[in-house]
Amino acid sequence: MTTLITGATGHLGSLTLHHLLRRVPASEVVVSVRDPAKAGDLGVEVRRGDFDRPGTLDFAGVDRLMLISTDGPDEARIAKQSAAVRAAQDAGVRHIVYSSVTDAPTSPLSLAVVHRATEELIRSTGIPFTFLRNALYHENYTGRLAGAYERGALVTATGDGRIASASRDDLALAAAVVLSSGGHEFAAYELTGPRAWSFAELAEAAGKVTGKPLEHKSVPDAELLTGLKATGLPDFVAELLVDIQANIRAGALAEVRPDLEELIGRPATPVEEAVRVSAG
Repeated sequence: MTTLITGATGHLGSLTLHHLLRRVPASEVVVSVRDPAKAGDLGVEVRRGDFDRPGTLDFAGVDRLMLISTDGPDEARIAKQSAAVRAAQDAGVRHIVYSSVTDAPTSPLSLAVVHRATEELIRSTGIPFTFLRNALYHENYTGRLAGAYERGALVTATGDGRIASASRDDLALAAAVVLSSGGHEFAAYELTGPRAWSFAELAEAAGKVTGKPLEHKSVPDAELLTGLKATGLPDFVAELLVDIQANIRAGALAEVRPDLEELIGRPATPVEEAVRVSAG
């Protein structure tokens, strides 16, 4: 049984590879990366796979494909991921595991548009699939705490909204479990952290870890958008981040689900632990 992981040098891909190699022999694992020369020694077969050049996607001999979603504007992402799905179909891949997002079919988030389209395309092929509907990462938010201290406040547009985020490493472990065991065909797992937290609580947790108080300040969407664009972010990224925060404020990402803990066989990592790790 040969498993191929796309984006294997990225954050989620590299962690998934790490966990998968603890569960299956390296001889059964292949990775696809944009530039193999920059991949280093990953201990497995490395193939070139540039999503911007669909002809380079080589899934020959692959039984299970871990398709990790790409970055970029929506139209570009959909085109890239559609090309990967078609390449998998042409190569005779027997199972596609896709890193999606919470409640992809019904989510109000603009982020879900790409994932919904990709899920629908995968379903249409008839190939057995598993959708890993990942919560947003703890690390998306703990990684910004140092900057919040520099600015004097954790500034968001989330109000009192709560989010059931999850550890990237936990989500990678869940992916490795699915890739290395049976019984996951035609399943969609909603993978969240163990509790929903507010950004005021995140600021409080940071204060406890660092010994330095941190204020959470919620601002209107328009003000946050202006501030994000001022940092040099592309417009589509800034707009995406504001949309996510508006939906956190509305409660769209607050539901806690049991699937992650059931897959990994232990309690999911709480955001407070991610805060401790980010503080060093």
